[in-house]
Amino acid sequence: MNKFEQLGLSESLLKAILDLGFENPTEVQEKAIPLLLEKDTDMVALAQTGTGKTAAFGFPVIQKIDASNRNTQALILSPTRELCLQITNEIKNYSKYEKGINVVAVYGGASITDQARDIKRGAQIIVATPGRMQDMINRGLVNISQINYCILDEADEMLNMGFYEDIVNILSTTPDEKNTWLFSATMPAEVARIGKQFMTDPIEITVGAKNSGSATVSHEFYLVNARDRYEALKRLADANPDIFSVVFCRTKRDTQAVAEKLVEDGYSAAALHGDLSQAQRDGVMKSFRGRQIQMLVATDVAARGIDVDSITHVVNYQLPDEIETYNHRSGRTGRAGKLGTSIVIVTKSELRKISSIERIIKQKFEEKTIPSGIEICEIQLLHLANKIKDTEVDHEIDNYLPAINSVLEGLSKEELIKKMVSVEFNRFINYYKKTRDISNQASGSERRDRDDRDGAPRENNNGGATRYFVNIGSRDNFDWMSLKDYLKETLDLGRDDVFKVDVKEGFSFFNTDPEHTDKVMEVLNNVQLEGRRINVEISKNDGGGRRDHNGRSSGGSFGGGRSAAPRREGSFAPRREGSGGGFRSDRNSAPREGGFGPRREGGFSSDRPRTEGSSDRAPRRSESFGDSPRPRRPRRD
Repeated sequence: MNKFEQLGLSESLLKAILDLGFENPTEVQEKAIPLLLEKDTDMVALAQTGTGKTAAFGFPVIQKIDASNRNTQALILSPTRELCLQITNEIKNYSKYEKGINVVAVYGGASITDQARDIKRGAQIIVATPGRMQDMINRGLVNISQINYCILDEADEMLNMGFYEDIVNILSTTPDEKNTWLFSATMPAEVARIGKQFMTDPIEITVGAKNSGSATVSHEFYLVNARDRYEALKRLADANPDIFSVVFCRTKRDTQAVAEKLVEDGYSAAALHGDLSQAQRDGVMKSFRGRQIQMLVATDVAARGIDVDSITHVVNYQLPDEIETYNHRSGRTGRAGKLGTSIVIVTKSELRKISSIERIIKQKFEEKTIPSGIEICEIQLLHLANKIKDTEVDHEIDNYLPAINSVLEGLSKEELIKKMVSVEFNRFINYYKKTRDISNQASGSERRDRDDRDGAPRENNNGGATRYFVNIGSRDNFDWMSLKDYLKETLDLGRDDVFKVDVKEGFSFFNTDPEHTDKVMEVLNNVQLEGRRINVEISKNDGGGRRDHNGRSSGGSFGGGRSAAPRREGSFAPRREGSGGGFRSDRNSAPREGGFGPRREGGFSSDRPRTEGSSDRAPRRSESFGDSPRPRRPRRD
């Protein structure tokens, strides 16, 4: 017996459920559906991404809609175009046997006129992004003053993306007597404020502990130096030959750069971010769902529409700005009852964030070391042997066997196996035997224990630190805080890796640990600011004294009366794309196709996209670390 029959659903919905192959409701469906069908009530449902929330509100809203009434009766708000389209398609599939129910998707990047026309024809259910819905309300193209149901899906993510004002304005347009159903993975203060303002005595259901992570996802972190972040990503991919993953970066620029480097190094990868056109995004997702792409590099915003049950790994190439966002990322894997792994590549300055995430998800991370080249070669060799063993023989080759046997005549079984494996494996082992061990020697648990004892991140001092002179200062609209953020983002360093920032009018000083010196010199000397080349040199200035509590230098000379103007003239070499100073090999040096590592035949890569003007974009918080206000952002080529 199908357990959905026990939830009180109509025959037409049960028939659609049977067609979709659903057998057992998830926990959130089992808790929410009977309550929503039984009474008219407001509800707050807290459940992780991938737990079946769409069906939890989709089935009840379909059953409660009056199909004979062509007016809009339900509004579903979701954070992104991808998720909006996904929900729309699922609602259509659920209601396939309900005659007369029309569902319209309203989102930016598509014709607002066409969407308004579809609504005017009669749409009992509208699924919309907040920005486009607000636009349509302002233009008088939609009437939601008589709706009976308003559903906020992924409410925390919508608010995190800056849609608070839009949501408040939209809800203010709806009738007070409607039912509001709020579905969210976490319950930050802004979500609670929405609930308090627009809901009346809501029923609250929670799947798992509040704000906790999914029980089907294991969590791992790998401690590396910032310059080795990209090399660590490649090794983790090679150590998991069957990886099918989403790789998260903080910014669109880093997302594009990492994807391009992966493709260049022979991996099947592609970028997904907001600067892609809708057609490009659809193409990337089609390739990903078809497993033509095995490593999808994405921003948090773009990934909201990813609904693929078989993702094996989520890789946090960079941790998100908002710790709560980690829950949404890890929810991309471990879906539909399958096990998944969430990986974090972390530098020593970010270790305290791991402890913060553990408190939120109520699960512990396992610290692991990046596999060595020898370990990866062993994994890949066994993977290749199993692939050969499991390959089905195509008997079309039978006609060619006499000629093949003639060529291989005289070789023993052992020699034949060695040669066959070596054809595919030599290039791989030759690559890794030349690489160094990139595992960070100080364990993360030791550092975390030390930080916890100290009660604060390690305070860098002058002992052993490198101090730099750089020819930008307050006249370039920097203060110490904004310059620190700029350096940290440009160099892809942690917030505590840049310290003792001292800003003068035409130049500044700052410190890093010695391990970052080569990267600082290489990257910053190839950056241009407002058409002027940045010049950085190692300074003899010791940084004079201690920082105050805001990180400002409390004294000290500024080193030999340096000029504020650049001291070396010359042509500017554009900064290479990418973050983290990661490994970059020529095409012949990286492992190639042949059955080990991610699929490597013609990885997908889109052209550098043009920016799409979408009306569904509300002002958003910066995607970079650092929560301080900053002046006008300098242009980086």
